[in-house]
Amino acid sequence: MLSDQTIAIVKSTAPVLATHGETLTRHFYQRMFSHNPEVRPFFNAANQSAGLQQRALAGAICAYAANIDNLGALRDAVELIAQKHASLQIKPEHYPIVGENLLASIRDVLGEGATDEVIDAWAQAYGFLADILINREAQIYRDLASVDGGWEGFKAFEVIKKQRESDVITSFYLAPKDGAPLPHFKPGQYITLRLPTPDGQTTMRNYSLSDMPGQNWFRISVKREDGKGAKVPGGFVSNHLHKAIEPGAVVEVAPPCGEFFLDVTKASERPLVLLAAGVGITPILSILLATLETTPNRPILFVHGCLNERTQAFKETIDQLAQKYPNLTTHYRYSEHDAGAALQGENSSIGFIDQDLLDQLLPSHDGEFYFCGPQPFMVNVYHDLLDWDIPPAQIHFEFFGPRQALDTKPGATSRAA
Repeated sequence: MLSDQTIAIVKSTAPVLATHGETLTRHFYQRMFSHNPEVRPFFNAANQSAGLQQRALAGAICAYAANIDNLGALRDAVELIAQKHASLQIKPEHYPIVGENLLASIRDVLGEGATDEVIDAWAQAYGFLADILINREAQIYRDLASVDGGWEGFKAFEVIKKQRESDVITSFYLAPKDGAPLPHFKPGQYITLRLPTPDGQTTMRNYSLSDMPGQNWFRISVKREDGKGAKVPGGFVSNHLHKAIEPGAVVEVAPPCGEFFLDVTKASERPLVLLAAGVGITPILSILLATLETTPNRPILFVHGCLNERTQAFKETIDQLAQKYPNLTTHYRYSEHDAGAALQGENSSIGFIDQDLLDQLLPSHDGEFYFCGPQPFMVNVYHDLLDWDIPPAQIHFEFFGPRQALDTKPGATSRAA
């Protein structure tokens, strides 16, 4: 356990770190990639260029400093980090690399404020948190390897099918090269692909599983990103998959991970509300399919927001499910409806997924909410649910970006589908 003195020193640095957080984390990543280039493949170059990872780490450091005397408040954040680390195969030997570079960056950025006493306190605090994460990740690795069909590390998978879902989204069906059975993942989780890069290195990406558990394949549905405007071109992996990966290709896959999932073994009488925007439909569709399979009578509201019909994936699948299951209500929301095209049916409309729409579709405001999509959509839905006083235990989301971005309530004009 940390001493009272260490806790007091770390908490006292929280305001300073909040002020200099992103400067600190930018310095940290630059230093680490310079001194320890072997860890670079664990990080997304496009996210580095956009500053997403720097902001996310800055927020995590500030949250740890502010709550170091109440780590229970960080339980969900620790689980998210541990699951992400396990998906990328972060191991105990990587923690000293991060610790050394982080402490050096604190000393360099804070200057005279980084006394030996402050550095010693942060070294103890980092070591304490590292032990928590290492132990949790070890348990995750054991669990992943011990289930039927489970494994640890990366394993060769063959692309057995490639299917176009929309103008921008393509599905890839992956089966183990060795013919072994697949583990039963939790609907909403993701897998990690590791692919070679043109410079002879490797890069990794997480992709949500878009099919239901229990199949003889893993399905991922990937949006092709153009990466326009970025200093480091984004979308390398998505474009490589779309353009170069065909049936018969072999890719490396790590086991399913993630803390965002629906536990289908815990039945609930509340309506299930599934909200997706764009390619955020991938984990939401897996949750929908699993729920219909296991609890076919549970009331479900499914809402999918898209730019237009051409970019919308899985509409035919959803329509077929709605015809088969009377407990499933669906609605499609288009922000840029194709000119001259007629909306099909009463379950389509023009606009954004906003509180007015949700009021119309769910006037009772009762439900278990799962949502995933681009950041503006996520921020708006999150605050809409808070405005409805939905208990936190009924709000579940997969958010790709700095968690603190959810905390700022958006303006009325920042809606996004």
